Amino acid sequence: MTSTTLFTQDFWNDPHPVYAALRQEAPVHPLTLPNGMQVWLVTRYADCKEALADPRLSKRQGAGDNARSLSAPTRSPLTHHLLAADPPDHTRLRRLVAKVFTARRVEQLRPRVAELSAALIEPLRGRDRADLVEAYAVHLPIQVICELLGVPIEDQADFRRWTSVLVSASAGGPGVPEAAASFVAYLLGLIGRKRADPAGDLLSALIATRDEGDRLSEDELTSMAFLLLLAGHETTVNLIGNGMYTLLTRPDAHRRLLADPSLIPAAVEEFLRLESPVETATSRTATEAVTYGGVTIPAGAMVAISLLSADRDPSRFPAPGEFDLDRPDNQHLAFGHGIHYCLGAPLARLEAQIAFADLLAAFPDMRLAVPPADVIWRPGTLIRGTTALPVLL
Repeated sequence: MTSTTLFTQDFWNDPHPVYAALRQEAPVHPLTLPNGMQVWLVTRYADCKEALADPRLSKRQGAGDNARSLSAPTRSPLTHHLLAADPPDHTRLRRLVAKVFTARRVEQLRPRVAELSAALIEPLRGRDRADLVEAYAVHLPIQVICELLGVPIEDQADFRRWTSVLVSASAGGPGVPEAAASFVAYLLGLIGRKRADPAGDLLSALIATRDEGDRLSEDELTSMAFLLLLAGHETTVNLIGNGMYTLLTRPDAHRRLLADPSLIPAAVEEFLRLESPVETATSRTATEAVTYGGVTIPAGAMVAISLLSADRDPSRFPAPGEFDLDRPDNQHLAFGHGIHYCLGAPLARLEAQIAFADLLAAFPDMRLAVPPADVIWRPGTLIRGTTALPVLL
């Protein structure tokens, strides 16, 4: 199977048959990404889980290669974050922000997230039709992460545009250097304003940590702000959109969830498994030769781990293409595994549970406004999500 077969709009719209064929052919495949990067793609659940926690795969080296199209003044302020670090730097950086994202702290946000969700749904009540992504899914996670970080919500259009370009970079998207440079300039200005006038938000706390204890370098500070802002909204936007698409294309499950909202937490886990908002984990570099499923990847090679493929591996999940609200032991890899397990998983789950509960309660008769095959999915090997989700409310 060639890279040309993989990276087309038909593939982005429905990659699952291709991943099924790849899993059957071999556990690991050398590929060329649309941006020219040579990678070894891991596709089976057991191998992906092992690779995600393998200390022989370096995130720091992988991050440098992913950002190779950027100039040094732009690259450095964006690549000194959790997803681009190995221990001991990773351990130190994660500890600085982990306390904000504990399940207990996140649960305290429930009333505010519910308030934001209700405010987004209210103007939709009088409408017959909407793009659910643009009208709801993009706004809830952005508003939550902006409030947590202390980012002016009026700036969301700018950083949404920049992040959209950056997450599609693996698909060869144009404008990456310009978007990255604009994002860096924005973050430097924002940090400067926060330093002059601190508040009770996470970004002010990170700045204080850096200035008082010198535990964050300037590049680490901008990189952490970048990561939290990007990961804090891109993934959850697509969890909501992908989940509603999944539900609206499965009428029986839709009716069951309407009848029993207590199943929503289980539904969120199935949404994550079936249509993961993160298609492929951020790249790693093999610091020595590694072997998965009997295939040896040479030292120095880039390794890509397909979460989307792993979570439909029939050797781990019976009937993997079915949406099963009663699926036992749903240990999907949508949030990763090992030391890089998603820090924001509790927040993503909370936002998604509130979003689906509110949308189902407000619009029980919602259905797709177009045939499922007409829904277009975003290109890119990192993020999986629809470009729009037209619905009849």
